[in-house]
Amino acid sequence: MRFSCAARTDVGIVRSGNEDNYLMLDDRGVFIVADGMGGHAAGEVASEMAVNTIAKELSTLKGLTDDEIGERMRSAIRTANSAIFDRTLTEHDKRGMGTTATALVLLAGRYLLGQVGDSRGYLLRDGQLLQVTKDHSYVQEQVDAGLLTPEQARVHPYSNVITRCVGANADVLPDLYFGALRPGDVLLLASDGLTGMLEDEHLQKILTSSGGPQEWVDAFITDANRRGGLDNITAIVVRIEE
Repeated sequence: MRFSCAARTDVGIVRSGNEDNYLMLDDRGVFIVADGMGGHAAGEVASEMAVNTIAKELSTLKGLTDDEIGERMRSAIRTANSAIFDRTLTEHDKRGMGTTATALVLLAGRYLLGQVGDSRGYLLRDGQLLQVTKDHSYVQEQVDAGLLTPEQARVHPYSNVITRCVGANADVLPDLYFGALRPGDVLLLASDGLTGMLEDEHLQKILTSSGGPQEWVDAFITDANRRGGLDNITAIVVRIEE
């Protein structure tokens, strides 16, 4: 399967350091975004540990069934969780650190997303953008319960509170999403520094504009900063070629 891809991370306008990390192994079709928390240095360490550990665990998928690949994804994220959690127990300055993790694997004619937290995975098909993943967040739980509308959730004072992350506890349960791929599809992985600044309609507009992955990633960063750049911004874009 042929594809083109691009990625970029940016500190934003407000933050002094960047706690986001990403990794692209385009020769293997593996892409990961992580958004760390726990203060400068600790959050950065957690997100870096997550992307490196998950990438290592996903390095060999050849010959596996979909069920086995799904289990490998789940195991990769849980392995990262254990490594980060163990470090919070042994290093005083790392206590309380954790990270989101959203990982994409391209397979033959399909994809797999593994996710913990509120860094998102999207699929653009035929000009329409679909959020594939579901945020592990307080406001998403309120939306699910019918107590908030999606519009209210975006501006809620607790919109950045997540209910599940990698490294906060001894174990974690990732969500998995399998889907089919077609030529022309575009996949987006993004930290909440992007999705919190730009609504889905804005993301869709950029992904359907002229250019390609690099131009779209640059436009995401520029527009998120133009809207305030309140958090670190990270995006990976993968386009499935004709």
